[in-house]
Amino acid sequence: QNNVPGNLPHRRVVDVDDMQGQVSETPFVPNVRAATSQDAAFLQEMLTIAADWRPGAPVRPVAEVIREPALAHYVIGGPRYGDFGFVAALDHPLGAAWCRLFPAHDPGYGFVDEATPEVSIGVRAEARGRGVGTSLLTALVREAGRRGLAALSLSIEPDNPAVRLYERLGFQIVDQPAARSR
Repeated sequence: QNNVPGNLPHRRVVDVDDMQGQVSETPFVPNVRAATSQDAAFLQEMLTIAADWRPGAPVRPVAEVIREPALAHYVIGGPRYGDFGFVAALDHPLGAAWCRLFPAHDPGYGFVDEATPEVSIGVRAEARGRGVGTSLLTALVREAGRRGLAALSLSIEPDNPAVRLYERLGFQIVDQPAARSR
C-alpha cells in the first residue's frame, strides 16, 4: 500500500442494515454481475489499480503487486469460502469489488474482526466518476445483507478521492491504525 508519511489509512466500517436505505435502487452501470473464478485475472488487475490509486502514479504490473504478501492475500487462493464479489462491464470489464474474510493472524489493511469481510475495489480510470464504484458497492452491500452479515470494512487513505463515495454510502471511520510493517 502506498502510504505517504503522516497520511495513514483509516479503517472504515458500515452497518449493513443502516446503509440499505441509502443505497441507490438504480445502478448507473447496466451490467453488474457476480464475480466467478473465471474473473481471477481481472480481480488481480483491479487490485493493482486499488494499490496504485494515486493520480499520475504508474500502476505496477500485476506480477509485482502479487509478490507482496500484504496485497496478494486479497486475491490469491480465491474464491475462498465466504468470498463474494461483482464485476461491472459495458462492452468490457470496467471495475470489480469483492469481499474476503481474513483471520486475525493474517489481517488485511482494513481488518476489523474475523466476522467482518473486507472490501477491495478497483475501477479503470476511464470509468471513474461514472457511478461504477457506486454500482459495485451497492451490489456488495445487498449481497452482504442477503448473507446476514452485520458490516463490511475497508481501508482507505484519507486523501483518496473515493473517500467521498464511502462516506456517501455510510462507511464510518472506526480507527486510524498506527503504521504497520508487512
